Amino acid sequence: MSNGSYFYNYFFIALFTLMAFAFALLPVLLAGKIAPRKPSKIKNTAYECGLESKGDSWIQFHVQYYLIALIFVVFDVEAVFLYPWAVSFKETGFEGFLAMSLFIGILFLGLVYEWRKKNLDWE
Repeated sequence: MSNGSYFYNYFFIALFTLMAFAFALLPVLLAGKIAPRKPSKIKNTAYECGLESKGDSWIQFHVQYYLIALIFVVFDVEAVFLYPWAVSFKETGFEGFLAMSLFIGILFLGLVYEWRKKNLDWE
């Protein structure tokens, strides 16, 4: 192979990388230029669930709220891994069963840990 073919291969990699960045950045830059800007008092107010906000929107939440939300996300994402295993249960055999038992055991230990630290108690 000559040096020209290496350049040819890397040229297309660089071109596709440049096109990927342009494909991602162009809509953001274009929206910033052509988006209408007519701020008003009503548009700048906080809006949630169709109800008017009362009081200051910059209130502090208890850290317990965030801990429970993060624990939920972790266990919810990990539960997604159970679906492919359940679909291919017959093909994975006993080794797959042991691997998933270990996985569920580790999740259970994490749940017990959070429970003993009283991170799941809402006050």
